Order: sequence, then structure tokens, then C-alpha cells
Amino acid sequence: MSGPLAGMRFVEMAGIGPAPFAAMVLADLGAEGIRIESPRPGLMLGDPMRDITRRGRAGVVVDVRADAGRELVFDLVAQSHVLIEGFRPGVMERLGLSPDACLARRPSLVLGRMTGWGQEGPWARTAGHDLDYIAVAGVLAHIARRDQPPTPPLNLVGDYGGGAMLLLVGVLAALWHAERTGQGQVVDAAMVDGAALLMSLFHSMSATGMWREEAGVNLLDSGTPFYDAYRTRDGKWIAIGCLEPQFYAEWLRLAGLDGEDLPGQFDLEGWPVLRQRFAEVVGTRTRDEWAALADGSDACVAPVLTMAEAPQHPHLAQRGTFVEVDGVMQAAPAPRFSLTPAGEPGRVRASDRGALADWGVDSARIAALADLGVLPD
Repeated sequence: MSGPLAGMRFVEMAGIGPAPFAAMVLADLGAEGIRIESPRPGLMLGDPMRDITRRGRAGVVVDVRADAGRELVFDLVAQSHVLIEGFRPGVMERLGLSPDACLARRPSLVLGRMTGWGQEGPWARTAGHDLDYIAVAGVLAHIARRDQPPTPPLNLVGDYGGGAMLLLVGVLAALWHAERTGQGQVVDAAMVDGAALLMSLFHSMSATGMWREEAGVNLLDSGTPFYDAYRTRDGKWIAIGCLEPQFYAEWLRLAGLDGEDLPGQFDLEGWPVLRQRFAEVVGTRTRDEWAALADGSDACVAPVLTMAEAPQHPHLAQRGTFVEVDGVMQAAPAPRFSLTPAGEPGRVRASDRGALADWGVDSARIAALADLGVLPD
């Protein structure tokens, strides 16, 4: 394995959403992981062999409800620095894999627990999904145009931004503590907490009178004409994000509007006039014509690309932001490191009992566990 986390090992209790995404990032950065899958899987989102969030680590189906299966997981935990799980509170305890039991096997273990509502609180054991968590966290209400319903921002804010990424920060912080003290601990990462944390800038703006509760009337929520998307002549879109006056002036020059008698950039009463004029001008060219015109400028204008189009953008292509692995286009590992580069992303691997051999489980034990049904086909 290559990358800054080379030499680190982790056990992942298989699931969907932010926990496997966090495990993917650990594997991308060089950690060696093994995914423990249930013989009674829950929701499956398509072909698991094309699930990019499973890349870079081995998987094995284990019946952890059996004593021998649970003991196998404990033996893997004893070799690991991190355990990641995304079950509802109490599930690991019911499986006999509580934090106390795991820490007894490896006192320096970091247990990353990913949930929507957290390990404690009135709603801790209540079902939910990304949309629910960001709704309660005060995020979803502000992702909307004026007089329009809130728009689900995919599952990026709760699952991945407020969930997986904050889980990773917590896990790595706890690893730093364990490295210095030998003491492991539980990281209680809740999507509702992380989503709320991501709103820090907007709480600041609200406190200083720079943000209104109404959606679609503010600086970054489509309220301003110079921070929005506009339809081009060919029915596609460009994004204009020229907040600073010097960038706004460059946009006006690029659009041929610098000589017109227009309202000032921060003349709120004049924003409808600006928006209408911008829409008219943008509609005179195709998306790619605008992209070519804006290329290399500081007008903060960019083409709105689809997932299929993004890998072909010249900047992303030169940086290698996307790679193709086994016929599946996907984002390359990020961020980048000057001394310990992560290299190419690992492949998605089918679940295989043989993965246990890499973790020191001998073939006789694997065969015996298979005969017991602990390692089902």
C-alpha cells in the first residue's frame, strides 16, 4: 500500500452511505482494510462490483451472530488501529461487539461510529436519512430558490460532508491521541451534528445581519444575480460566481456589459434588472462558447458539467482528477501529498474468504469456519 496511511489497518462493518465512503478514503490514502459483510445484507444500491465506495479493500461475509464469527472479528480488531461502523445505536452491542469488548482486545483501538442522530438523544434510535438530518440541522431550509421548495442537495451535505468527512477528522484526531497515549476511544460522529457544523459561516452571517431567514434572497443561495447559474443558447448552463468587485468588473467586460448603464453590483433594488440583463446576454451564446470566452479570465465563469462531462474538462484531465478503473469512471484519491502520494485507487474486490489469509487467519481455521456456516458462500 502507498500513501500517508500506509501501515494502518482498519475493520469496516459493511453498510451503506457515509461509513463505506469514509472507509474508501482511508483505503485511498494507503490504509489496509477488511470489510465484514453480513449474510443478511440490507439495502443494495446496484451491482456491488461497480460500487466505487467499496474500492481498495477486501471483503468477507461473516455471520457475527455466531460465537465463532464474533471471535473472528475480535481477532481482526486486535490487529487493527480503527473500526468503522454505521449501524443504529445499540446494534454493535446486541451483536456482542460493543466498544468495551473491542477495546478489551485492543486498548488503543479507535472506534468510529457513524449515525444520523448520534449515539445519544431522544431521536438516537429513530430511523432517518440524509434529508432528515440536514432538515433538522437547519441546512435544508436554506438550499432553495425564493418561493420554491427546498432542493435535496443529493446526499452530499449529511452523508458525506457532515457525516463521512467529520467521521474521518474524528478518527484521525483520535489516532493521534492513541499514538501518544496508547488509549483508544469512541468517536461519535452524527450527521446532524456535522451538517450543523458546516453551517458555521451562515450562522456568522446571520449574527452580523448579513443573512436573512428567507431562502433565495441572500449572497450565496441564488439571491444575487452575480452568484447563480444561467441558461445558455443551447439549453445548457454556466455558473457565474463573481462576488468580489474586481471579478464582477471582469464579468461585465467579458459579457460586453461594462459600457451599459446598469445598477451597481450591490444595489439590491437593482438586482432584478441585473438578473434579467445577465440572462439575456448569457442566452446569446452556447455553454461551450462561454467557456472558451471565459477561459483564463478572472470573471469566475464556469461551464456547468454533468458527471459524464467533467472528466473531459481540460483542467481536470491534466490534473488526473478522474481515473477509469475496470471500466468505471471515478474520482481519483484526494487530497494530494508531496512526500507520500496515494497512487491509483484500488479496485473493487468481490467478497472472498481468502481475504482473511492476508490478516493471518490460517487455511484450516477458514475451512472450519466455512463448515460451521460462519463464512457462508
